[in-house]
Amino acid sequence: MEHLEKLVEPIISWYRTHQCAYPWRTDPTPYHIWLSEIMLQQTRIEAALPYYQRFIEELPDIAALAACDEDRLYKLWEGLGYYSRVRNLQKAARILVAENGGELPFTKAELLKLPGIGVYTAGAIASMGFGQPNAAVDGNVLRVLSRVTADARDVLSPALRAEATQALEAVYPTGQAAGDFTQGLMELGEQVCLPSGHIRCEVCPLAALCRANLENRQHEFPVRLAKKEKEIQELTVLLLYCKGDYALCKRDEKGLLSSLWQFPNYPGHLSNSEVAKRYGGRVTALPDARHVFTHKIWQMKGYRVEMTQQLDSFVWASKDEIKGKYALPSAFRPFMPYL
Repeated sequence: MEHLEKLVEPIISWYRTHQCAYPWRTDPTPYHIWLSEIMLQQTRIEAALPYYQRFIEELPDIAALAACDEDRLYKLWEGLGYYSRVRNLQKAARILVAENGGELPFTKAELLKLPGIGVYTAGAIASMGFGQPNAAVDGNVLRVLSRVTADARDVLSPALRAEATQALEAVYPTGQAAGDFTQGLMELGEQVCLPSGHIRCEVCPLAALCRANLENRQHEFPVRLAKKEKEIQELTVLLLYCKGDYALCKRDEKGLLSSLWQFPNYPGHLSNSEVAKRYGGRVTALPDARHVFTHKIWQMKGYRVEMTQQLDSFVWASKDEIKGKYALPSAFRPFMPYL
């Protein structure tokens, strides 16, 4: 990717006129930028906004994040999914409190040493929080660049992302302009240079520079190679009920949804009689549910089981306690209405 220096001034000028008023922009501390970027990984802006506001109100700085109780931290994050993000947030916060006075470092190299901060997030914090000439290349930015340069390579290629980051940083401004350029590129992909079928070339500040637009080939980019099909896993989820409470247990400390609370569940699809044999009581089938993860899909069969005795192997909690205290992954949300 060459000659990207021509993009800088048009994008900064456009952004300063058309930027959306998100809360991390009206109060752009490095902590706020860091939190917003972590939340916006795998989450749409509209969906993340209420979580961001609630999180900042309860944990207003890095020291508060570091000191937060784990169960409360997961509850604040509940519904956003990808819980490794918030675990790494707290790990990094505790390192910063112990070693850096509770403040984020301002260089990309130092930011990259913290848990959960990769090349993209480090570039976003460095440029937007500290005015450093570092790029943050996400899917929106790659879509813009692939059209501007008419690049027919696989946009999901790590090599292409690394090349785009290096090419942008060769032309990056510093100071406030660095953050404006980073956010302008992102916002252009979010608001104008949209996926095929919604592209708004008529209002794009790069229309006269964009090869795809000039050649009327916008819909050919970005190029994506076919993805590998997701693995399908069958699961049986149980709402074990006794004396006004429901059974909960914690997932393993490693692996998918590690250390989070869950309803008891078993691999495969168990029958009504198999569940009754394990737990006794009255068994009622619930509607099937499905949850899609990044690399796999859970096909879930559910049962409500009314028991006469609470088993010591579980934690038992009321409906209100589950909703107010225990953080359950979104995968189990389809079963919440049956509590």
